[in-house]
Amino acid sequence: MPKAYVFTRNGGPEVEALIEQDVPVPGPGELLVAVRAAGVNPVDWKLRTGYIRPGSESQPFPTVLGSEAAGVVEAIGPDVEGFAIGDEVFGNPVTGGYAEYTLLPVAVTAHKPAGLSFTDAAVLPVAAATAYDGVRQLGLAPGSTLLITGAGGGVGTAAVQLARHAGVQVIGAASAAKKDFVESLGAVHVASGPGLADRVRAAAPDGVDAVFDLVGGDTLRAVAPLLADPAALISAGGKPLAVELGGAAVERARTAAVLDEVADLVVTGALRTHVNRAFPLSGAGDALRAVENGHTLGKIVIEVVA
Repeated sequence: MPKAYVFTRNGGPEVEALIEQDVPVPGPGELLVAVRAAGVNPVDWKLRTGYIRPGSESQPFPTVLGSEAAGVVEAIGPDVEGFAIGDEVFGNPVTGGYAEYTLLPVAVTAHKPAGLSFTDAAVLPVAAATAYDGVRQLGLAPGSTLLITGAGGGVGTAAVQLARHAGVQVIGAASAAKKDFVESLGAVHVASGPGLADRVRAAAPDGVDAVFDLVGGDTLRAVAPLLADPAALISAGGKPLAVELGGAAVERARTAAVLDEVADLVVTGALRTHVNRAFPLSGAGDALRAVENGHTLGKIVIEVVA
């Protein structure tokens, strides 16, 4: 039977397990996909601890981990158009990506370009698409200055590149250990931690035009006063706090069209995925620990053998 990496109840890493499960059956508007790669994101371990996405319901246990995946279409559910068995696709699974088989809803599934690997495609639906949505939401003019907190993580790495591609000047807040990496993306690095606001002021004496926050908490509180207009603050790391401070949450489009656009940016070289490390499905726990510990550069991926 095919394998999947799950959590059996809400809790810490001790509730995770690699199990065997039946191949899921695609319903209306769904594709059965043989997974070739799955991205690993902070939301994965947060869901394991009991977090429920707004507008969603808790899933029955065991719950397969993973919010983005790429693979090959094995079967097609009713009312599906534009896809065929054998198509290479990527998107947001409804039955978890850390598995040999998953279901992808066509509304958030795109065809993988031939020039894009499964590994690179698997990290686009969450991190890169969130970055794309956020940069588009801000709508900054070329020459504007954007502060991105958490600039060395999965979303931050993509956000820096997309903003720079749009002609925006970027100040990237990240740990001192990520300085060289953040600067290689085209941003001016400032060290995160106490005193961050003062370091941003020194790096941008004319001020910043917007803030794209990916950290939340004390970091978000520290940088919010840097803006003359609080509405120029968006956050994917501390959404309720951003609203409290006069800003907004990142508005996610979650469409196949956005996935197509992000994939095109990778193929043309405007965006690099910066996959830092790949793990086999049997090492999914180690992959999730790497992200949960919060010190990774770029993206972590689980690769599934065909």
